[in-house]
Amino acid sequence: MKFLDLFAGAGGLSEGFVREGFEPVAHVELWEAACYTLKTREAFHYLENNGQGEVYAQYLRGEITRDELYAHVPKERLDSVICKEIGDNTLQTIFKKIDALKGEDNIDLIVGGPPCQAYSLVGRARDPNGMKDDARNYLYQYYARFLNRYQPKYFVFENVLGLQSAKDKDGNLYFDLMRKKFEDVGYRTKFKVLSADDYGILQKRKRIILIGKRTDDDFDYPELEEVQHHFTVEAALSGLPPLKAGEGDVHSCQPLNNHSRWLDETQISTNLPITFHYARPNCERDLKIYRRAVSIWNNGQRRLSYDKLPNAWKTHANQTTFLDRYKVVAADEKAAQTVVAHIAKDGHYYIHPDIEQNRSITPREAARLQTFPDDYYFESASGKPSRTDAFKQIGNAVPVLLAQKIAAKLMEVWDE
Repeated sequence: MKFLDLFAGAGGLSEGFVREGFEPVAHVELWEAACYTLKTREAFHYLENNGQGEVYAQYLRGEITRDELYAHVPKERLDSVICKEIGDNTLQTIFKKIDALKGEDNIDLIVGGPPCQAYSLVGRARDPNGMKDDARNYLYQYYARFLNRYQPKYFVFENVLGLQSAKDKDGNLYFDLMRKKFEDVGYRTKFKVLSADDYGILQKRKRIILIGKRTDDDFDYPELEEVQHHFTVEAALSGLPPLKAGEGDVHSCQPLNNHSRWLDETQISTNLPITFHYARPNCERDLKIYRRAVSIWNNGQRRLSYDKLPNAWKTHANQTTFLDRYKVVAADEKAAQTVVAHIAKDGHYYIHPDIEQNRSITPREAARLQTFPDDYYFESASGKPSRTDAFKQIGNAVPVLLAQKIAAKLMEVWDE
């Protein structure tokens, strides 16, 4: 099955579909750092499938440059990542690139969802106009043009819960406008709110998953089976060397032997070097707060409230809202709090549960909560490793395992 990945980000959604045998024709993404991440993942798949996995391992160990890695990959594989903003000025160029890449093949599926900031409750609360004038509200119209041009049998559209309540300046729900637009180009749609922790992912993450089918008839939403398991968040953090704040190396670290069965069952654990297990440095004040937060959790499973901190430790005047701004990723919980892009700014909401390590989680630990495999490398535009860029890509992604389960179920019902 051939598919397009629109608004692709770091490729979490795409990776899940690739695992189930779908083949990407093209990824379209605006952010240059994410585009390089997609190219590097294309390099990984090509090299693994052609018996050259050691070349990729050399890259993860920092022994060769990105250009040297890409030199081992056919140009057309790298060119399948189209690094352009989707808009009136670029749409025809993007179409031409996709047409050249697909050749005589049909596009069977389109996946992806426009940026969520314009629909999110937080984004609307922060914007004086409630994001009603934000151009990103209307990116779904371009999505419909891709559907109209390539006529895939299905599409999978992911977005935040706020999409259900976001309205334009005339009071119309964007979600209603969106579904009507998709119907106009030939697609019936069904949606559900899926929570990642119901499907074996150790993270609470609720998202709208809208599925469209090219048909005039009604169709059944592909039902994902919920997963019962006994794992806790500790399973996602296991098998990595302990670090204190500011320690670690972006390139390969030596994994320990105590990694969990969950890492094997979810295909997160691999035989390749592990990267991006390096911790942020922190000031002494933050480290005191982190230690306090972990201690309170360990002694009664209570969360730290910001207004209860000593005055000397406080830097925010607001002591009535966002009181949980320092939060432990509790190892004994069934699921961690949602990993979001704000983790790129600070790690206060993602404190490591080991009081001896006394730090926030690393990009690799965040990636595991998002079920990215340990061999997934997060790029920057410059080629120099960027913890900030990695965190942002991870926080904006669809969990790979959730995408894989959607892909498997879609494949199951494809010909019904």
